[in-house]
Amino acid sequence: MSKDDDGHLPTPEEITRKLSDFMKANFGDSVSFTSSVMPGFNSMNEKPEDDGERVDPIAEKRDQSIFDFDFHPRDIKSHLDRYVIQQEEAKKVLSIAVCDHYNHAKFLRRLTKTDPEQAKQIEFAKQNVMIVGPTGVGKTYLVKHIADLIGVPFVKADATKFSETGYVGADVDDLVRELVRKADGDVELAEYGIIYIDEIDKIATQGSMIGRDVSGRGVQTTMLKLMEETEVNLRNPNDIQSQMQAMFEMSKGKGSKRNTINTRHILFIVSGAFGGLEKIVNKRTRQGAIGFAGEAREAVDEDKILKYAETHDFIEYGFEAEFVGRLPVRVVCEHLEADDLFDIMKSSEGSLIRQYEREFEAFGIKVDFRDDALKVIAERAAKEKTGARGLLTVCERLLRDFKFELPGTAISELVIDGELVANPAAALDKLRQSAGAIGDTKLVGEINSFRRQFEEQHGIRLVFEPEALAAVGEFSEAQNMNALQFCHQQFRDFQFGAKLIQKNTGQDSFLLNRAAVENPDRWLSNLVVASYGDRTSVSTPSNADATPEGSPLASDEADLPPSRDSGTDPDSARDGGGFV
Repeated sequence: MSKDDDGHLPTPEEITRKLSDFMKANFGDSVSFTSSVMPGFNSMNEKPEDDGERVDPIAEKRDQSIFDFDFHPRDIKSHLDRYVIQQEEAKKVLSIAVCDHYNHAKFLRRLTKTDPEQAKQIEFAKQNVMIVGPTGVGKTYLVKHIADLIGVPFVKADATKFSETGYVGADVDDLVRELVRKADGDVELAEYGIIYIDEIDKIATQGSMIGRDVSGRGVQTTMLKLMEETEVNLRNPNDIQSQMQAMFEMSKGKGSKRNTINTRHILFIVSGAFGGLEKIVNKRTRQGAIGFAGEAREAVDEDKILKYAETHDFIEYGFEAEFVGRLPVRVVCEHLEADDLFDIMKSSEGSLIRQYEREFEAFGIKVDFRDDALKVIAERAAKEKTGARGLLTVCERLLRDFKFELPGTAISELVIDGELVANPAAALDKLRQSAGAIGDTKLVGEINSFRRQFEEQHGIRLVFEPEALAAVGEFSEAQNMNALQFCHQQFRDFQFGAKLIQKNTGQDSFLLNRAAVENPDRWLSNLVVASYGDRTSVSTPSNADATPEGSPLASDEADLPPSRDSGTDPDSARDGGGFV
C-alpha cells in the first residue's frame, strides 16, 4: 500500500472515505460505502487484542427470543384479536401454522446440539402459507403483528417488483439478504425470519404470453428453492457496491464467518386478491355430472366461493404446480361489511380514529367521534369496496376542510356526530363563526400546549373562554413573556384546588373566564367553598356568565360549573363547537 506525502500509511477511516467519494462520483448519491473497524483493531497493522472469552450479546439475545418459543395458537390468536376484526378462520390457521413451524425449528436446533446425525435424519415439511382475500381486509396486518409478537425479523415486499435472477428488476434472493439486515447482521436469527410477499397473484402466467415470462413464471421458478431449502449468498453477485465492501472487509481481516444463509427455517407467507379466481372455482363447482344420472351440484354462496378453491384452480389461474405445492397452508379472508368496519373503528387498537385524534391534537384540537357518525362512515366505506382502506378515503374526504380551517383558531373541541357527517359544510360554517373572535394563531397554539401538558400531568381539563384568551394575551405581553410561560406561572398551583373539587364532586373540567386568569387563586377558592356546600354541583363566580351568546362548547363538557347568577345548568353551555 502506498504512503502519502507525509510518509505514513492511510488509516481505515481515510480509505473508507476515499472509497465512498469514489463510489458517489461514479455511481451517484444513491450508492454509499460504509465500513467499521473490527473490535480489537487499533490500526490496519495491528492484530485483534485477545481479551479472553467474550460473550456475544447478539447471540445471547437471540437465544432468549425465538429459540425459547412457547406460544400456543390461542395466545397468538388473542394477540391478533386486538388489532384485526373478523377473519377468525385466517387468524386460527396462521396461529397454528406459526406455532408448528417454530416449535419444529426449536426442536431441530436443540437436537442439532445434542445429536447432529439424528437431526439430519428428521424430515421437515415447511408450512408456508397462502392468504387469499380482497384488498383492505387485514392480510398484511395479520402477518406483521405475528412477527412483532414472536420477535423474528420480518420482510414485506410486493411480487410485482421482482424478475427472474439475471434480468432487470429486483432479485428474489434480496428478500433473504434483507432479513439479515433486519436482524442487525445476525445470520442465525435471520434464518428463522418471516418473508411476506403481497400481490402474489400478479406473477401468475398469462396464457397468451409469447416468449420468456421473466416476471411471472421466471419469478415462480426462482422462488421454488427459496421456499423449501437452499443457500443464498449474503452478498449479491450482481451488486458492485456489495462486492467491493466484501473485498474491503476481507483485506482488514473482517471477512464474515458465513458467506451464505440457509432458508430451511424461513417461513414464507404470500397473499393476493386473486381477481378472476372465483370464476374458475365457480365454473368447476357448478358443473354437473354428464348423463341422465348426473345431478347438479349444490349452489355455492358467491361471497364465499374462494373457500372452495383447490390446487388445480390455482394452476389454471396461472401458477406452476410446483409453486402451489410449496404453499400447502391456504386460507381465505372474508369481505368486510359495514358492521365490521364500525367494529374496526371502535375496537381495534390500530383504529383509524386514534390516528385522527392524534392529528387534530397536534393542532390543539380535541376531536370526539360519536357512534352515529361512525356508523355512517362505515356504511360509506363499505360502498368503496376496498375494505378498511375505504375508511381513510371517507374520513379524509369528510374532514379535510376541518383540518384546513380550524387549526390556529379558537376552536379546541370538535364533535363529529351524525349531523356533521350529514352536512359538513353547515357544521364548518357554524364553527367558523364561533372561531372568528380569536385571530392570534401563536397565542392559541401556546395556550393549547399548556392545556395539553396540564391535562397530562394532573388529569384536569382547562377550557378557556374567548375573554380568557384575550386576558392571557394582554397579561403575558405586559410581563414580557409568551403565553405558555405566563400560563405555567399563573396556574402553577391550580391543580391543588382543582383536585379538591374533583374529590368532592367528580368535576374534572373547568371553564376559565377573565377573572380566572386575573386571579386564579381567588377564583378557584370560591369553587372549593361551593364544592363543600353542595357535593352534587359546583358554582362559578358571578362573572362566569359572560359567555357570548352562541359561543360553542364541546358537548362533552357536561361537568362544567354552572353560573351562580344566571342559574344556568351545565347542559345549557353545550350547544355548538368549542373554546380553547
